[in-house]
Formats: sequence, structure tokens, C-alpha cells
Amino acid sequence: RRRGANMGVLRVDHPDVREFIRVKSDPARLTNFNISLATPDRFWQAVEAGARFDLVNPRNGLVARSVDARELLDEIASFAWGSGDPGVIFIDAVNRANPTPQLGPLAATNPCGELPLLPNEACNLGSLRLDVFARDGAIDWDALDGAVDLGVRSLAAVIEASHYPMPAIAAIVHGNRKIGLGVMGFADLLADLGIPYDDPAAVALGEQLMERIHARAERASAQLAEERGVFPNWHGSRAHARGKRLRNATVTSIAPTGTISILAGCAGGIEPFFALAFVRHVLDGQRLPETNPRFEAALRACGALRPEVLARVMATGSARAVAEIPDPVRRRFPTAFDIAPERHLDIQQAFQRHVDNAVSKTINLPSEATPADIRAIYLSAWRRG
Repeated sequence: RRRGANMGVLRVDHPDVREFIRVKSDPARLTNFNISLATPDRFWQAVEAGARFDLVNPRNGLVARSVDARELLDEIASFAWGSGDPGVIFIDAVNRANPTPQLGPLAATNPCGELPLLPNEACNLGSLRLDVFARDGAIDWDALDGAVDLGVRSLAAVIEASHYPMPAIAAIVHGNRKIGLGVMGFADLLADLGIPYDDPAAVALGEQLMERIHARAERASAQLAEERGVFPNWHGSRAHARGKRLRNATVTSIAPTGTISILAGCAGGIEPFFALAFVRHVLDGQRLPETNPRFEAALRACGALRPEVLARVMATGSARAVAEIPDPVRRRFPTAFDIAPERHLDIQQAFQRHVDNAVSKTINLPSEATPADIRAIYLSAWRRG
């Protein structure tokens, strides 16, 4: 077994916000927690305007003090630069997409951010491995549709098969019946189709894929609703407002798939390849050299599969600066650090448009990155919605 992961969320207008921002600077505190600040639009608007921002006592609703919004964001970015935490949750964007607004606002997410949840709700996630749907340089859309149908029914069955530790958890899970069908192996699919991850064609394909998956997942949920009825909290939900009779309050979410993608042998979630050649450190101190099999096949095909070439790739994980590798191969296999932050956000935005929960996405930054880079990423993400 392993320790459960947790997410700790505090509103950015809480009087204790600065203590919360700094808490992970002590590596002994909250060791199995991610932490994030719930940031409403008015915080980001104050940042853009150079205005002050009120911190409010949640017990009595009175303003405790006001702070410079830009200085507060600078502090958030500085500590995120130092330790990776805190993250920011665009809480107004989350609640604009709240599938069951009649049950109250969403205040927090699961540990990797891909599932905003009400109190006592549980995750129920599954992922399609996209690269297996590549056939002769194209996507087998019919096979993908069939897998979506199966995925929705499988996740719906998990709700029935699971045992819940508290009655309140069982009640809200059965009331909303949220599922989160997602994807993994997007980078592998792009490589098979000859599309670089940082090419506009990758963004277009990501949107096309997720639009198709989401529409098909809603269709499968509607079929389940015909057979078994809508989810009990359907009246007053977004689905009700749209006139959609669904079995599940949500159907899609993109998780990081860290463990299952390793088992499946593909890239996690919608991430690019992290490295093309590397050493994996495993139990008992063993060091296992690994090379991405698609990249290795491409090197072999162009006559560049030589020990000295692999050694140069292994030094950084990337092929982009290795002159002995032909340019089309270098372009086809970018790694996480080769890709500019805005290109990472382009991919996330394309998928998020057709995901009714959220998307777990990492932006990897080089060691010379600054807190200002992180600040710019947060602002760009908020502006994109």
C-alpha cells in the first residue's frame, strides 16, 4: 500500500494566506499534501489593475486588512518557484462549469487538480490509451468510439461495485454519479502520426480528439440514462438546463496517469515525452538505461542509432540539439523541456474546452527559470479561462 495523497486549499482572500503560501518551505511539513490557493477573478483583476485586495475573516465576513495584489502574486510565484507549491485554482472558472450548482459551490479539487469535487465526493477515473488507435498514419475513429462506450459503462459499474467508508460519501457519489474518462499516450499518438507536440497541428488534433471523446461519452451516458434513469441530482444541474438526460453529472476528466501509463508503456495523460533516453533508478539501487522505443526506431531508420548519439541524448534527455540526428526526427520528438510554456498551455486549453471536469497538466521549466516565468504562466492560464 502507499500513503494517500491530499490537496489542501485555502482561499487567497483568507487572512492567513501568507502563512499558507510559505508552509511548504519547510520540507518536514505537509509531506503528502499538494497545496493550492483558490483565486477568484477579482484577485487577478486586481493584479492587472495594480490595485489592493481585501483579506476577509471567514467567520464574520469583515475585512481584516488589504494587501497589494501584485506583491501577493509575486510571493505566490516565488514560493512556487522554490518548491512547486502553492498552485492556483481559478475557482470562478471552476464554478462556471459546476455540473450541480444547486448543491453548492465547488471549493477544492483532488490532489492533481483534474477533478473539482463537492464535500465527500470521490474520484472515479479511467483513461483511454490513444496511441493504440493509430492505424496506418491515421486515427481509427470507429474503434475509439467503441472504447469510449466501454469506458463509460465500466466507470459507471465502478460506482455500483465500490464500497464507501462513510454514508455521506456513498450518498453524494450515488447522487451525482460523476465519472472522469480521460486519455493517455497523446505524445505517442503524435509521434506515430508524425506530428511534433509543439506544432499547431498537435493543438488542432487534441481539440478534435477530445471533442469526439466527450460527445461520445455523453451519448453513452444518455444511453445509460434511458436504461437506468438519470443521476438522482439531475434536476437543477447543468445537464438539466441543457435538456440532456444523462446518467452521470460529469463524464470526462484528464488525469496524470502516472502509474498506469508506466504499466501501459506510454506517455502520461496529455504530456509530451519527458526524456527520450534516460536511466531509471529502481528498487535495490539498480540503474536501468531506457530509450523511447519510437525514438530508437526512428534513429535506426535514418542510420543514426549509434552509442555516441544515444549518449548525447541521454546527457539531457532531448534530441533537439544533437546535430547528428536528422532535423525531421529532432522535430518529431520534442521533450517536456523543449516546449515553451505557452505551447503547453495551448495543448491544455484545447483539451479543456471539451472536458467537463478538468485537466492535469505539467509545465516543466529549466533550472534557469525565474519566479517571473511562473507568474506569467499563472496569468496566461487565467486569461485563457
